[in-house]
Amino acid sequence: MTDHHSDIDSVSGKSTTGHEWDGIKELNTPLPRWWVITFYLTIVWAIAYWIVYPAWPLIASNTTGMFGYSSRADVAVELANLEKIRGGKMVALGAASLADIEKDPALLALARAKGKTVFGDNCAPCHGSGGAGAKGYPNLNDDDWLWGGTLDQIMQTIQFGARSGHAKTHEGQMLAFGKDGVLKGDEIVTVANYVRSLSGLSTRNGFDAAKGEKIFAENCVACHGDGGKGNQEMGAPNLTDKIWLYGSDEASLVETISQGRAGVMPAWEGRLDPATIKAMAVYVHSLGGGK
Repeated sequence: MTDHHSDIDSVSGKSTTGHEWDGIKELNTPLPRWWVITFYLTIVWAIAYWIVYPAWPLIASNTTGMFGYSSRADVAVELANLEKIRGGKMVALGAASLADIEKDPALLALARAKGKTVFGDNCAPCHGSGGAGAKGYPNLNDDDWLWGGTLDQIMQTIQFGARSGHAKTHEGQMLAFGKDGVLKGDEIVTVANYVRSLSGLSTRNGFDAAKGEKIFAENCVACHGDGGKGNQEMGAPNLTDKIWLYGSDEASLVETISQGRAGVMPAWEGRLDPATIKAMAVYVHSLGGGK
């Protein structure tokens, strides 16, 4: 590379910048005037925008600009206006019983619409946008309920949660039979295969069904009941319906029996007003899994 005073290119007749790379000269071709003017105008526009609108982040907030405009404030105003429109209806919703809401088409439509919105904001991160759930988070569409699927039972679960620390929360939990030394490793594998058999799933070769049934009767029947049909008062799932919260393969069941399960659902009482909780209960009930 060479760098010398600019000269005139013999081929194009244009002046050069004086730079040359491997025999290739760089022509001095100015940008179009309109482009240069536009570029400087964008700089002026940016500076004006910084002055007029919120633009620069600060330690605890941001610059507000001369206009004091905020899109978030606009949304807050729109939501406040919407609440004013719904105000009377939400009062009626809060005063009505769940049974009355189900019977009133207008209140039912309001409850489902409100409940769907609140569900999306608060419940979808765990249960999914459509309530289909995920591993460790119950599917709300399948009519399989740990704590009951009636309107009143759903509302109670939403209000007080499960193992949430609330005084009225659901408290049942799966014990850690391996971690606590109640069962040995081979016993856990045996009872895991017995639980699989309750749903008609295959078991490993050499599985001793009688021994599995005995271990189940001595350790699991108290919560899951005879035959493994479950107990909603204790949050003990039905083990015969092929619906599994943490997985049905042997390894997942061994982990569940060994380490226990104690998932937490937050209590929404105090976070959401009573009318909103009712609306969410009605919405969850409508997903297809409510009794």
